[in-house]
Amino acid sequence: MAKKNHGNARDDIKATADYYKLHTDAVNDLATADESNSPEVPESELLQYRSGPKLHITDWAKAILIKMWFAGSVCFFIFWGLSAHITARLDLLLVFGIALGVVTDVLTNNILRYIAKTPAANDRWMMFPQKKYVTFFFNMIYAMLLLACVDMFYNLLNLAILSVIGGDTVPIGVETVLFGIFYTGFDLLFIFMKRLARQIVADAKKSAKGK
Repeated sequence: MAKKNHGNARDDIKATADYYKLHTDAVNDLATADESNSPEVPESELLQYRSGPKLHITDWAKAILIKMWFAGSVCFFIFWGLSAHITARLDLLLVFGIALGVVTDVLTNNILRYIAKTPAANDRWMMFPQKKYVTFFFNMIYAMLLLACVDMFYNLLNLAILSVIGGDTVPIGVETVLFGIFYTGFDLLFIFMKRLARQIVADAKKSAKGK
């Protein structure tokens, strides 16, 4: 009977040793794993373990929606929220423009940087992609320029509509969604113009060097 118990004890010790050896090997494999010694996993299998919404939104659509959402939010909280307290239109637009620039520099651009799949991948959606102290003031000045363009566009659009339907009531007022669309539209237009100007200058320098 004692021999049988002794044999069971040795089996338990061996099983415990094999258990720890197995887990030690697994830890070592995990610690030394890299691209060179890891097996390839099919993309279809990786998709099963990826979290997130099933609806795929492209990077450019995310950038545009984020810019529109923040512009509309500032319109709601600043333009609508302070219009009853700041009666002078120019003063209200000045505060509105400053708030748009601050939100762009502090929130919008930082979120675009955070969701970028690679560093600087979303810089193309920013007028001032560099993260510097001076860009804080540049974004405020740029926001005031965009706000002036949107204000002029509202006026021209209302004048055009009134010339067709008549009347003296403003047909299109400032509301969050439409303001976000107009503001982002002018923003993308200026960013496109900046890229185009850089491309023209780069092509001119390249042509000059070729000669």
